Amino acid sequence: MKQEAPQGTHRPVAYKHEQFLDSPDARALRILSEYLEPFAHFRREKIRDTIVFFGSARSTENNPFLERYYEQARALARMLTEWTNQLENPARRFVICTGGGPGIMEAANRGAAEAGGKNVGLNIGLPFEQLPNPYITPELSFQFHYFFMRKFWFAYLAKAMVFFPGGFGTLDELMEVLTLVQTQKVNKKIIILLYGSQFWKEVIDFDVLLRYGTISPEDVRLFEYADDPETAFQILQEGLTKHYLQPELPLPESLRPAPDI
Repeated sequence: MKQEAPQGTHRPVAYKHEQFLDSPDARALRILSEYLEPFAHFRREKIRDTIVFFGSARSTENNPFLERYYEQARALARMLTEWTNQLENPARRFVICTGGGPGIMEAANRGAAEAGGKNVGLNIGLPFEQLPNPYITPELSFQFHYFFMRKFWFAYLAKAMVFFPGGFGTLDELMEVLTLVQTQKVNKKIIILLYGSQFWKEVIDFDVLLRYGTISPEDVRLFEYADDPETAFQILQEGLTKHYLQPELPLPESLRPAPDI
């Protein structure tokens, strides 16, 4: 009687080998995945431009000091979404984007959802404070492991950024984008709005930096202040219309646009 040859063991193909994919050797693949997977979703959903809201994760409706900022972020996101929903070219809609968590992030996602618009949540795994809020459009809710890949997607699609009062994370994002714009590593106009002038002028004294010569006079013109949703909306609407909705002159055939970031 003929005996069958013993079956040898085999390893799974590399792209299905979970132990390898979770290993230090596959870190580059994990980083690349956090670029390619969101890119595919944004393209499928026709998300080209975003308005990013930053602010404290602790700005809940029940926080006595920060409660008003929650409602104002919610109102501003709703106003912006109602305006952008009326734009004729859907590829130019300025979609509300946040870090996906609670507080100001939730307020902005909530306002956009109430206006019937898609909105983005770029969440990140943290041991506290950072579970996705329920107002994010499900197909545009992302989970990141690497902070720097999440930061890339904040900046890459952004045409405007609104910074509400916040802590270390908000300050980190603000200084990063100001540095990118100051050093011209961003090849586009990003409208930077600091919401809550009293808070921001107490927390960061840009005049002191200017007096000591650590920044230039033109650097303090990289951003504007607003203290109510109506003023913020007007600044954002005018800036976005000027830089992104007005007819653009065609580039000469010999010139190729540089990447945005």
